[in-house]
Amino acid sequence: MELQNYTTDMRHIAIEGVIGAGKTSLTLKLSKLLKGKAVLEHFEENPFLENFYDDIRHYAFQTQIFFLLSRYKQQQELTQMDLFEQLIVSDYLFEKDKIFAYLNLQDDELKLYETLVGLLEKTVPKPDLVVYLQCNVDHLMSNIKKRGRKFERSISREYIQSLNEAYNYFFFRYKSSPLLIVNADQIDFVNDEKDFERLASEILKPRKAAEYYNPILK
Repeated sequence: MELQNYTTDMRHIAIEGVIGAGKTSLTLKLSKLLKGKAVLEHFEENPFLENFYDDIRHYAFQTQIFFLLSRYKQQQELTQMDLFEQLIVSDYLFEKDKIFAYLNLQDDELKLYETLVGLLEKTVPKPDLVVYLQCNVDHLMSNIKKRGRKFERSISREYIQSLNEAYNYFFFRYKSSPLLIVNADQIDFVNDEKDFERLASEILKPRKAAEYYNPILK
C-alpha cells in the first residue's frame, strides 16, 4: 500500500509505553503519514524531573503534580482546537498519569492527588484508539542509554522494571477506549520503513476492543 493511501476516520490516537518504548518517534511518523497534528508531552519543561530520578521519594509529588496540570492544560487546549476536523496523534494518554502516581506517591500524597485528578479527568476527551508499545526491560534500558538524555542518566533498572510492570497491569485492564497492544521488542518502526508501514496498517484497522499485535506472527 502506498503511504499516501493511508486514511482513517479516527480523530485522536494516543501512543503509550514506558520510557524508551518509542512513543514520540511513532507519534511523529504516524502524524506525518496521516497528515495530522502531533501533540507531544513537554517533559523537558518539568523543573523537578532531573531531581526526581536522583531522589524519587523527595521529588515525586512535585513532579507528579506538575505533569498532571501540564497534561491537563494541553488536553484542554485540544478541545478548543479543531479536534473533530483534524487528526490528533499524541505521545501520551492522560489517564496514564495515575500509573506514576500509584507507583511513586505516599498515601497522604495520593489522597490529595486523587481528589485533584478526579476533578480534572471528567473534562478530558477519550481518544479513539490507544496504542500501547509493550517492551521488555532490556529493550527499554538500551533505548534510554542510546538516546543519552541528561536527566535520564540516573534512571535505575529497578525503577524501569517496576514501571514496566505497572504499565502492563494498567493496560491489561484498560477499557476506556479501543486498545492495540504492540509487541515492540519485535519491530523497528523507527529505522525500518516496512516495519513502520505494517504497524501503521495495523493501527488503522477498525476495532472496538483490545487487540494484540505480534509482528513475528504476521
